[in-house]
Amino acid sequence: MLQTISLLLENKPGALLRVTGVLSSRGYNIESLTVARTVDPELSRMTIVVDIDPQLRRQVIKQINKLVNVLQAIDVTDTPSVTREMLLMRVRAPRAARAAILKEAEIFGARVVDSSVDGFAIEVTGETEKLDEFINVMRGYGEIEVTRSGVVAVSLESRKPRLSPPVPAGDEAKNNHRVNKGVLN
Repeated sequence: MLQTISLLLENKPGALLRVTGVLSSRGYNIESLTVARTVDPELSRMTIVVDIDPQLRRQVIKQINKLVNVLQAIDVTDTPSVTREMLLMRVRAPRAARAAILKEAEIFGARVVDSSVDGFAIEVTGETEKLDEFINVMRGYGEIEVTRSGVVAVSLESRKPRLSPPVPAGDEAKNNHRVNKGVLN
């Protein structure tokens, strides 16, 4: 079953490697991974979609929360949240199909970001299933190239994390784990 995990972590070298290492060492395939800085340049938000046995979901979250640099990892799979993915598509199609392509793009809420004599570059954002459907529709109009961003998610739960300040580098190396980590209220 696909699990969506949202992490808040320190923006430090090696943080991504440690998180993905927990998953890959247990044989889990990462379906999607997105990471970027937050409004605080010291922190990053990571969203991971991974195929995990439902009975092991809590255990994986606990293991990730124990990692150095991870301030908070939560499972947003079955909680109130908003998940989106962006897709950029290049459609090469004959002139006769262009009006139909534009109509389909409008139906899916997509927008043309570039146009040439060969076709269009189209951007669309939405849930993964919507993007899959858009790809299937566009295949009928010509040759396509697709680039996807990966899923990003934000929890809609009213609980806010209570985070402790990062442990100084000397203490971090000595203890090899986070002390006074952030916990949910």
